[in-house]
Amino acid sequence: MEEYQNIERSIIKTYRKEIWSKFIKAVKDYKLILENDRIMVCISGGKDSFLLAKCIQELKRHGKVKFDAYFVVMDPGYTEEVRELILSNAKKLNVPIEMFLSDIFQVVDTISYESPCYLCARMRRGHLYNKAKELGCNKIALGHHFDDVIETTLLSLFYGAEVKTMMPKLHSENFSGLELIRPLYLVKEESIIAWKNYNNLTFINCACRFTKECALEDKEKSKREEIKELIKELRKINKDVDHNIFKAMDNVNLECVLGTKKEGVYTSFLEHYD
Repeated sequence: MEEYQNIERSIIKTYRKEIWSKFIKAVKDYKLILENDRIMVCISGGKDSFLLAKCIQELKRHGKVKFDAYFVVMDPGYTEEVRELILSNAKKLNVPIEMFLSDIFQVVDTISYESPCYLCARMRRGHLYNKAKELGCNKIALGHHFDDVIETTLLSLFYGAEVKTMMPKLHSENFSGLELIRPLYLVKEESIIAWKNYNNLTFINCACRFTKECALEDKEKSKREEIKELIKELRKINKDVDHNIFKAMDNVNLECVLGTKKEGVYTSFLEHYD
């Protein structure tokens, strides 16, 4: 049996409960992949996006719904070392990637010194949406997982003064006909790490040239890391705290909030108070 076949087997056998079943549940519950979809799977080079690629490959081969998948890597100006690692992992995992170049790092380095991450993220989205249109895709799949969802929820609450979460799917505001989906929405990061370690895989964590600490498998200290540490501490008090945070966003009691906002329009509870 080839190495990639053992890796595929580990997803549907060894980690069936932790990864495969939760992937399938998200796809079904949130109607993420439908008949005749053309999906561009975005691969950053990290553990999450490569696992997503393998799960979608497996679903395409053995699922009942017929769809097309394209595995795309955007190179914003990676070093040769990072580029080679991504290509090596794609070959090892038997993922037929298409890598296309962009000049994002160069542009950001030229015009944005104070907020390179914000500009880089916006430019990445634009390039990826354009590539999806070029491929004739109607959906873009990203590798965000369960922990990303609850961390985003708390970041919005603590630093954005807003109650909102990362959605399992949403329509693009600027590219008509394109939808963004997150099939790993219910998969915990600890399960992805366990899968990676079980198969002795090494992925990039951050390849940004603007952050010196972004080396292979290193962590960049950030607000998200602070929230991640906070959740870890809260789990010591309540082991179900992450599930409760997640469930709370699916169980909002509109009778007990001061105000809501939809399409940019704010509504106070007083408008419906007798």
